[in-house]
Amino acid sequence: MTPSARVQAAIEILDLVIAAARANGAPADRIVSDWFRARRFAGSKDRRAVRELVYRAVRSCGEVPVSGRAAMLRVACDDVELRALFDGTRHSPAVIAQGEPVADGGAAPDWLMQRLAKSGVGADQALSLLGRAPLDIRLNTLKGSEADLPEGGEKVAARNGWRYPPDTRIEATAAYESGAIEVQDAGSQLTCEVVAAQPGETVIDLCAGAGGKTLALAAAMDNRGRLVACDTDRARLSRLAPRAERAGALPIETVLLDPGREIEALGAFRAAADAVLIDAPCSGTGTWRRNPEARWRLTDKQVLRYAATQARLLDIAVDLVAPGGRLVFVTCSLLDAEGASQAEAFLARHPEWRAEAVDLPAGTPRGLGRRLSPFDDGTDGFFVARFQRL
Repeated sequence: MTPSARVQAAIEILDLVIAAARANGAPADRIVSDWFRARRFAGSKDRRAVRELVYRAVRSCGEVPVSGRAAMLRVACDDVELRALFDGTRHSPAVIAQGEPVADGGAAPDWLMQRLAKSGVGADQALSLLGRAPLDIRLNTLKGSEADLPEGGEKVAARNGWRYPPDTRIEATAAYESGAIEVQDAGSQLTCEVVAAQPGETVIDLCAGAGGKTLALAAAMDNRGRLVACDTDRARLSRLAPRAERAGALPIETVLLDPGREIEALGAFRAAADAVLIDAPCSGTGTWRRNPEARWRLTDKQVLRYAATQARLLDIAVDLVAPGGRLVFVTCSLLDAEGASQAEAFLARHPEWRAEAVDLPAGTPRGLGRRLSPFDDGTDGFFVARFQRL
């Protein structure tokens, strides 16, 4: 493919990404993969170059663009070489016409920028949410030691965390194949450390998903104790077993929950847990580095629905924690509605609980908890709070 043809390919893919964002369709990474699967003529360099153009355009547009061409023209505004590739030749984008639409720049749609600002996230901090994420791994102490780590990593704030360049083929390393390391963002690792899971305890991961945090808890418990992973998504929860086997994790109990009827499935765990982790469903504003088009899909009503779900999960967890036990609430969001305000509302509903200080080597205080962000900490964005049952 010529450089101009790569730009045209990126425009075509962007049209599909924009349509999917408006219709809540497939994510951008799947759209890119499917597009190339149907076009075998594109080589690896072509695929890499087009993908970079697509994501560069997605990151550059705050509001949902009117078209893929408008999105690419936003990038071309600051790139003379790219602008010259709109030359109208075969397989190339048409010459730029005077006055044709150019997508608006910015970090996010206006309504979302206003919510972020009210949550203490300034414009520079918001833009940092769109940078390229590094590759972080967690050393799995159940199977490996620092001697097993691939070369080229540097230590991060998380106890067992290491960082590698984004293009590192970590899954091809012996350490990954053996289960000595797991891919996990440093901020995610730090939120697991707040749980302070200990050997011999009963710990419940109430929103386990595919089990990334569950495996970190298993390592902290040194394969001693009772670890329960719960989720409403059967497909995601089913991926935990093979991951746990590879990691050498202790037998982890799984509980499939029925949305709206969770407490029925959790009856056997009433007042039994030393710790409950709620990595709650949320808007994902802290993960835009990995899913930048997600900000085009979000609505204010969805934020409110996420907040309502989080409150309900916190209330469910209250019945699971033993006297003196702890509850850790985590969201990968920088919106106060899903963080500081949620924590305050929890204590207002449950005066028999108290907030505990979140002691981490990174992050900044936010309300009753702590916030991690790409701007301040180089991690994904998270809010984490810890409560103790009196």
